[in-house]
Amino acid sequence: MTNIKEKTTSKDFYSAIKERRSYYSINNEPIVSDDRIEEIMNMAVLHNPSPMNSQSSRVVLLTGKYHYKLWNLTKETLRKIVPAENFEPTEQKINQFRNGYGTVLFFEDQEVVKGLEEKFELYKDSFPGWSLQTSAMLQNTIWTALEVEGFGASLQHYNPLIDDEVKELWDIPSHWKLIAQMPFGKPTAPPKEKPIQAIEERVLVLK
Repeated sequence: MTNIKEKTTSKDFYSAIKERRSYYSINNEPIVSDDRIEEIMNMAVLHNPSPMNSQSSRVVLLTGKYHYKLWNLTKETLRKIVPAENFEPTEQKINQFRNGYGTVLFFEDQEVVKGLEEKFELYKDSFPGWSLQTSAMLQNTIWTALEVEGFGASLQHYNPLIDDEVKELWDIPSHWKLIAQMPFGKPTAPPKEKPIQAIEERVLVLK
């Protein structure tokens, strides 16, 4: 399914942007159906902007045992490189993500990026950066959409440490580059306070 079904929600678009935050304390209580989550992923991917309409972004949605496997894998990978006496805080952090309902894995297809570099030689050096911008827009869209549904999420970057194992475990094409991981779930505690820099220092309006 690719169309978001009508849903009554207490958050409009602007409220969701404002309230989208990093939630680390989450649980696996379902808020909406898995079909609904899949609809959100499909809609976001289908309509995400990309340079030359390259559509280079790829997403893998993990729920249930697959979600747990990802964070167990990540924890054991980190255990190999973090000194044992310092591992407890790392383990607690990973367990927070594992406690959630699911994880979105964001990839960029490097074959698409390479093809653009070859086709548009003049812009060759720009396409890797544009690819990351494409992924960033998709990450924000999905993060905000999850906020609308009532989920709390955060953005994590355990790549490239887990890249090879993730690809092997789920038979993901080698030319998909892992960019970020987004664990999400029902919030069990509010996010930390977020200092806001004065808007006058960040936006210049000429009129």
